This record gives sequence, C-alpha cells and structure tokens, in this order.
Amino acid sequence: MTARLLASAALALVATSALAQDLPDMGGREITVVTENAYPPLQFVDADGNAVGWEYDAVAEIAQRLNLSVAYENTSWDAMIPAVSEGQYDMGMTGITIRDDRREVVDFSEPYLRSEMMMMVRGDEDRFADAAGFAANPDLLMAAQPGTTPFYVGVYEVLDGDEANPRIIKFETFGAGLEALRSGDVDMVLSDSTGANGYVAASDGALKIVGEPLGAEDFGFIFPKGSDLVAPINAAIAAMKADGTMDALNQKWFVDYAMGQ
Repeated sequence: MTARLLASAALALVATSALAQDLPDMGGREITVVTENAYPPLQFVDADGNAVGWEYDAVAEIAQRLNLSVAYENTSWDAMIPAVSEGQYDMGMTGITIRDDRREVVDFSEPYLRSEMMMMVRGDEDRFADAAGFAANPDLLMAAQPGTTPFYVGVYEVLDGDEANPRIIKFETFGAGLEALRSGDVDMVLSDSTGANGYVAASDGALKIVGEPLGAEDFGFIFPKGSDLVAPINAAIAAMKADGTMDALNQKWFVDYAMGQ
C-alpha cells in the first residue's frame, strides 16, 4: 500500500511539473487588469486600504507562472465589460459570470470558479424558507447589484421577470446590499454559494441560508475579443487546478477569511 501511495504521489508530482513546464513565458509583458474592488472575498479594499482578495492572489500566481507584469485599474461594474470590449484594458476581473450574451462582446477564460446562487437571510428569519415563499409575500424585499447574476436570478427565478420590480432594491455594491440585509432594510440577498457559506460561517448566527440552490454559474476573466492572453492564462488556470493552488485559494478566502471576520 505504501509503495503504491508513493508511486501515485510521484506520478502526481511529475504531472504537475509537466504542466508547469508547458506554460509559455510571456517575457515580462505588462498587462492592465481592471476590477471593481467591491465583491469580497474575490476583490475588495481591506481595513488598511489594500486591494486584496481571491482574484488578486490568483492573478498574482498566474502572472508569476507566465512571467507577466500586472498593473491594476478600477472602474464600476456597469462600465467594466464595455471598457474591456473596447480594448481600454487587457483583462477584467470581478466575479464575472460566463454568459453567451457577454461572449458576443468579450472573450472569457476557462472557468476559474464554479458556484451556485443561494438565498441569504437574517438568522431569525421565519417568514419564508424558500424562493416560492419569498415571492408569495409582497412585503419582502431583496437587495441586488444591477447587471449581476444575483440580480438576474432574483428577477427571473425568484420574482416575476420584471427587472423594474420595486421589490428589488438596487445597490451599487454587493457589500452595501449585505449591510442592508443585516440592518433590516431588505429581507434577502442572493450570493454565490462559496461566498454565502463564508459570510454565514463568519456571522455568529446573524445570517443563514434558506432554500435550495437557484442555479449554477461559472466565473471567468474577460478579455477584448481575439486577445492572445486567453490561451496562456487558460493554461495557467489548468495548472493551478491540477496542483491544488485553486483549492488553497478557496480555503484561504472562502473559509479562513470568512471565519476571521
């Protein structure tokens, strides 16, 4: 048994090494990555004013493996996809769901994170226990950031398909909507499952998840159409999945970070 385990470990190391050797060397090329810094724990500004998060760590690792130099810029969510599409930036990151309509204007990397939409509520919520119960009570409100996957899931899978439904209270950032939930100004927030589980774990009972997952989503980095960065970054993502780097980032940002808040 020990011999077989050692042999398996050796094969895994060889495979990982091969993946690393296959990655292209981009020669120190500088790229500009745009983000929003408003979607913890993927990217946000911490108490010391530092831009941090899962995506920052992932891009730093990708840059190291590919020999890229990264400069960051910030913009709003609604401006990001058009700006990348127009070539103002080389790449965009802010938990962007891979969707066919977006593929018409930007190229996506392979998924770096897969998640599902979950309903987060206050810990003492007892008026509803699933999406149907929420939809049936006209007094209940949800928070959402316009143009995001949680917004569209809330509109089309929880409510009535009307994007102007007054029960959806719009916020510029996810964090603002979450604070509105905590303070009682809204009654539900949708979040991807990794983030939702982290927030709930860190809330000391102030938040909980109700109902079933409302749909899966894959996150990807975005690029101007035809970008030559897509293939090498996809190769780096594949290598990071194979050698456990992605799992380590998930542990750091969706478990350890949340528990430390």
